[in-house]
Amino acid sequence: MGKRILLFILLLGMPPAFLPTAAQQRADSVYTFRFVLGKDMFYVPWKDNGPELARLLECIGRNRPAIAGGRVPLYIDGHCNSGRSEQASLAIARVRSSRVKSELIARKGLHESCFVTHNHADGGDFVTVRITLPKAEAAPADSARAGHKEADGRQRAKAGQTAGAAQGSAAAAAAAGQERQQPCAGAAKAARPDISLRANLLRWATLTPSLGAEWRFSPSWGVAVGGSWTSWQWNGKDRRYALWEVAPELRHYVGRERRGYIGAMAKAGQFNYKLSATGRQGSLAGGALTGGYLLRLGRSLSLDLSAGVGCIHADYDRYTVTGGVRVRQGGESKNCWGVSHLGATLVWNIF
Repeated sequence: MGKRILLFILLLGMPPAFLPTAAQQRADSVYTFRFVLGKDMFYVPWKDNGPELARLLECIGRNRPAIAGGRVPLYIDGHCNSGRSEQASLAIARVRSSRVKSELIARKGLHESCFVTHNHADGGDFVTVRITLPKAEAAPADSARAGHKEADGRQRAKAGQTAGAAQGSAAAAAAAGQERQQPCAGAAKAARPDISLRANLLRWATLTPSLGAEWRFSPSWGVAVGGSWTSWQWNGKDRRYALWEVAPELRHYVGRERRGYIGAMAKAGQFNYKLSATGRQGSLAGGALTGGYLLRLGRSLSLDLSAGVGCIHADYDRYTVTGGVRVRQGGESKNCWGVSHLGATLVWNIF
């Protein structure tokens, strides 16, 4: 009995680093992003980065008020041991951490003060993001202290405690497996997709109402669909401006913050123009290569500046109006090469 009491007292006096990881981090969720050896670019499709990023974005979305308010910080740990020297590895780890933070800032509207960052020239080529959710049995401050002690342990292991480092890596792997069962990490594997509503202001300026939507099904890819419709007539129906058009577009977002993009657009519709003595009525179809850039106006609003170059094929009839009756004057077909799309589109991110 005396030995049991002594063992219990020793366990109470042990520092948190020696306690079971699941016991001291029951409120933590850890997300790991892998990097190519010696490289600092954050490739979302690399390894399991895509699903892991989706899980992290879903977790941030459900806890964003607490994260943006500073009550729940995001702990970023960058690791690299593939540099030519310790300083080179630390520099790569530092850039990797910045890449991951930039992705979260761009995707969820966070700011630098939301993060607590540590970089290490050991452990491998990865970046971890740890979220400590407030719980009665595990306060965030305690988890933060545990994280700093783990970092100190890694530095001591580098000085010569190889066996201890191996045990620490095994414990961290076990902890990551257990933490994935916590509230954020145990949610659906894919975050809710980003869906936005769109209105091309240039179309509206020509009295052609234009609305659309975009689905960003990954940080780098999106599908947008825009539509326009208008019908005007004046001067005793002798003048006419009518149009409907649908334009789907596939986009690939590039750059660190995924604001620039290139894409491919298709167009189809019908028109009826009579702005002079001769009117033209028919259908159009075509496509274009597009490019643009998103200017962020706020957390949910952006301005999408875009242009497209391609070809529009039109089949139409020419006509005149005599006594209120349309008189056909023949038909034509044309291929119009050049700028086929211009946009200054207001984007409202609803999800």
